[in-house]
Amino acid sequence: MNKNRKEIREKTSKPLLWIGMASIGMAFAGLTSGYVVSKSSLVSKGAWQTIALPKEFLLSTIFIILSSLFLILAGRKIRNGYYKYSTSMIGLAFLFGVLFLLTQVLGWNNLIENQGVFFTGKESRPAGSWLYVITWFHWMHALAGVIVLLVAFIRSIRGHYTKENILPFSLSSQFWHFLGFLWVYLLLFLTFLR
Repeated sequence: MNKNRKEIREKTSKPLLWIGMASIGMAFAGLTSGYVVSKSSLVSKGAWQTIALPKEFLLSTIFIILSSLFLILAGRKIRNGYYKYSTSMIGLAFLFGVLFLLTQVLGWNNLIENQGVFFTGKESRPAGSWLYVITWFHWMHALAGVIVLLVAFIRSIRGHYTKENILPFSLSSQFWHFLGFLWVYLLLFLTFLR
């Protein structure tokens, strides 16, 4: 890649990522606002269902935080020229990202089997539907994030990341950290406003 193309890419990549993350953040702001409005109107009618969040959601939170920590370590290894170790860290970040996705699915299964909370159908209630919409929407973004981590892992195996070429890794890492922060926010939101 010639120098001019690399400079243009560096100048445009981060702003585009931030615009994308801001768009995702606004979508979740809309969803959480809708949740609050729905809850307010249904609580006054005595029709709101309080749902205990499944323990798997807490476990998945631990996994996404660990995944982010491994990415932070990987970035430090790349900046210090320890590329082999950075590949291991990115691989662990990917693994914990996959575990995040799996424990979320187990959490939904727990909601159905142990609490009778359904997304749709005769037995569904608005509180359950909102919970599924918010967590599924995040899960879909996290799935995209895990694919980004897989690509980062493959690139790292191929020796793509160096001190001089760390931008693609940094962008992948920032996106994943954003998704982790967003999940922690959503978990706190759903815990305290259930």
